[in-house]
Amino acid sequence: MPASRWDLLLTHANLATFAGDAPFGLIEDGALACVDGRIAWLGSMRELPPDAVAARTGDLGGALLTPGLVDCHTHLVFGGNRAHEFDMRLNGASYEDIAKSGGGIVSSVRATRAANEDELFAQSLPRARALLADGVTTLEIKSGYGLEPDAERRMLRVARRIGIELGITVRTSFLGLHALPPEYKERRDDYVALVCDDMLPTLAAEGLIDAVDAFCERIAFTPAETRRLFERATQLGLPVKLHAEQLSDQGGAALVASFGGLSADHLEHLGETGIAAMAQAGTVAVLLPGAFYALRETQLPPVAALREHGVPIAIATDCNPGTSPLLSLRLAANMACTLFRLTPEEALRGITTHAARALGFADRGTLAVGQRADLVAWHAQHPAELCYWIGGPLARTVYVAGESVAP
Repeated sequence: MPASRWDLLLTHANLATFAGDAPFGLIEDGALACVDGRIAWLGSMRELPPDAVAARTGDLGGALLTPGLVDCHTHLVFGGNRAHEFDMRLNGASYEDIAKSGGGIVSSVRATRAANEDELFAQSLPRARALLADGVTTLEIKSGYGLEPDAERRMLRVARRIGIELGITVRTSFLGLHALPPEYKERRDDYVALVCDDMLPTLAAEGLIDAVDAFCERIAFTPAETRRLFERATQLGLPVKLHAEQLSDQGGAALVASFGGLSADHLEHLGETGIAAMAQAGTVAVLLPGAFYALRETQLPPVAALREHGVPIAIATDCNPGTSPLLSLRLAANMACTLFRLTPEEALRGITTHAARALGFADRGTLAVGQRADLVAWHAQHPAELCYWIGGPLARTVYVAGESVAP
């Protein structure tokens, strides 16, 4: 493409492309050009055409430039908070104890149901802004704190509004099988039927659902109930993903893989059968170190076995009110390194390339010609710095489709 048609040209940048054979796909002292929201050219400064011109230019002075970050697992839309449960856990209560006593997910359900759409939007938007300021340009948001048709609809509508307000990509996941609502305590089968036969098809027809998720666990929903949901999702042409093997091995990873699922998430108790099934299906392993940290878990996900089987590993914040009130994907990457022993390159690919794959995207997560020009220029020179610093503002400029949106 002639350089004269470039909309944006960024020069003197260290490009972490996450493509090619070099560590991090790093191109030192490079340049990158965009046209119509896509990357049109990139390479070293010495390869830059001498007649290069663009409507907008920026000399990054040796700063690091990466793909926009992708947070592929969040519960960002919710009412209230659960700081009191944080206090309970530090006084000895377990996650299961809290859930069985009426806390946990159902306490967020009460607060979310009590909030109207505008109130939910006002509470949730600052959380999304925090992620954007930290470099996130693509964001997944789940429902699952409504657990009845109108409240689930409000959550999904708020998720859509956040994407419009911030100008970023928001993918929605319907999580109707998150917890059993109190009013269905003695009518479990009726609730599963409501989710599968009413809520899912209705909300899908309204254009509010991009994927379907469930919580397959002893304290949540069985593999059989999850299968019923996935069969309905498949009939509707919707991809599936799953909260799997967080507290025990229920065979969820193999189940979601059997449906060609996008991802299986958490995975601390994942076994060899599930790993092999994920590898064969191409299902991404999404690790959530924020929840591991907040719950003070000791069972590590089987990272070495995932590597051995070639299962792509993504990292996400799991931003939620009870078990991962985390508002920095970069900090999640740091935790993945320090707690799960991922290398910085693995962690960074986990919040770019593999996270994009976990949402079904092939047009982002790397710096390459034709990819979306979702970019972040950092107050850093080397990619490892993004995992090295524990917190603090590092994003210098965030671009979505070649346009600066933050700070």
